[in-house]
Amino acid sequence: MSSAKATPVSPLAPTSVPELPPIGGVGIATAQAGIRYSGRTDVLYLAMQPGTQAAGVFTRSKCPSAPVDWCREALAREGARALIVNSGNANAFTGSRGRDAVALTAKIGAEAAGCRPDEIFIASTGVIGEPLDATKFEGVLADCASRTETGPEAWAAAAQAIMTTDTFPKLGTRTATIDGTTVTINGIAKGAGMIAPDMATMLSFVFTDAALPQVVLQTLLSAGTQTSFNCVTVDGDTSTSDTLMLFATGAAGNAPVTDPGDARLSGFRAALDDLLIELAQLVAKDGEGARKFVTVNVKGATSNASAHRIAMSIANSPLVKTAIAGEDANWGRVVMAVGKAGEPADRDRLAIWFGDVRVAREGARDPDYSEAAASAVMRESDVSVTVDLGLGDGTARVWTCDLTKGYIEINGDYRS
Repeated sequence: MSSAKATPVSPLAPTSVPELPPIGGVGIATAQAGIRYSGRTDVLYLAMQPGTQAAGVFTRSKCPSAPVDWCREALAREGARALIVNSGNANAFTGSRGRDAVALTAKIGAEAAGCRPDEIFIASTGVIGEPLDATKFEGVLADCASRTETGPEAWAAAAQAIMTTDTFPKLGTRTATIDGTTVTINGIAKGAGMIAPDMATMLSFVFTDAALPQVVLQTLLSAGTQTSFNCVTVDGDTSTSDTLMLFATGAAGNAPVTDPGDARLSGFRAALDDLLIELAQLVAKDGEGARKFVTVNVKGATSNASAHRIAMSIANSPLVKTAIAGEDANWGRVVMAVGKAGEPADRDRLAIWFGDVRVAREGARDPDYSEAAASAVMRESDVSVTVDLGLGDGTARVWTCDLTKGYIEINGDYRS
């Protein structure tokens, strides 16, 4: 059994951790089960009141983990009573043993929660290919169920328990009104490497006391994912385990809203989208070895979809990311990434900015280019890269980080 390796906290980490308020109908407990790490919590148990509804968005990997398969099937039956998350072992690429481990985890969790196994949702993060010993949950989950808490400390502990190579916990909160009733939305996330959600190892769980049916939750979550987690990348690798789930307990008692397009949901939708964006950005800011937070903006594309593909090509380019790490305003690498994306582009219409400094236009270096001004931008901890293709109205915005020696060191030692 190995201890979680202590790594320096990312320089991009928030200076303070928000205090999340209680969510009616949600209780939280964490524990040490010795899944892989010693001396730290590695199990998260969240109990939810009867009637809680759930929605989820999962990895598009063709090699999904056993917990992802379980959650997809459980969503089809509706209803959620507990969420169980373990860190240190992804229970992915583990064959029938992985499926048996999930089933046993659900059985143990259901006994602890007093519900059916198919009302238990499960997520795992960590090493791929190693069998998960679910018997380690025996007694642990029952103990968790007996001592759940609801305050800020419990939410902070929840975010800590699901970390692997993360250097700081990721959590946020929002409030909104639905037809005059105030509702709360809390979220936590983890992810530092193998991040390119195509929906990264990325897990995020969002909870609200709003009363909303599953069809509404699923529609809002799927839409919100497109402008948040699907716009973040650390290394271009989509995990087997990516899971984003939204749970609604109904404890706020708002009037029922059954149409996702109902105007009464506009405030809730905006708050949820904003929270998802914050959590996604926190994932990018904790990219393994990250020293720079990078925003890539693309405009003037033939469509939004084309702009997104070009933006991701830039954000995933090792050459672009290493240039940013080296604080080198090398726009030639951006040109390369635009050209390889396979999307419509005209070299002679292309314009590129680092921050507010235009470095190239009309297919050549900007005549007013200043190396000093561009270098000053690259020395900042937050760097923006903007590309105008000059072809249409398509736009996109994605977030990433630089690529440093730290990424290689972390992943070279990951299983040792």
